[in-house]
Amino acid sequence: MFDPTTLTGIHTWLSLIAIAAGIFVVLGLVRGEARPSGTGLFLATAVLTSVTGFLFPIDEVKPSHVVGGLALVVLAVALYGLYGRDLGGRWRAIYVGSAVASLYLLVFVGVAQAFAKVPSLQTLAPTQSEPPFAIAQGLVLLLFVLLGLRALRGGGGGGPLPA
Repeated sequence: MFDPTTLTGIHTWLSLIAIAAGIFVVLGLVRGEARPSGTGLFLATAVLTSVTGFLFPIDEVKPSHVVGGLALVVLAVALYGLYGRDLGGRWRAIYVGSAVASLYLLVFVGVAQAFAKVPSLQTLAPTQSEPPFAIAQGLVLLLFVLLGLRALRGGGGGGPLPA
């Protein structure tokens, strides 16, 4: 599969851990449940995923660099809302939105990587501009919009969230 001792392997493992932890955290947000240890793991591995993405050789700015930069901004907002503002006032909802958006960006890149690396998906969308790729990404976006709205109702309106 991949060598976990290389930058690619480390970056990939961090991404997979961030996605798994993020699913755990976002489902907690939907239910209004506090999941502090999962939240710390999610935010830390999400940040490390984006940071390690910038350690690869860069010849030109690619969409992955733009997504990585955007992810770091979204994560900074989530971290500030959670740790800098203690989820006070509107920061509760801002945190929920930025946490869900952060997970979405990780999954968005995961889907793009799947279409780039998995032969059967690569056949369906070799340039990632074909309808199967757009449909897959559109469904992922719809799923995360719905999850975000549910999470805002579950924990963003004053229910328990990680402290």
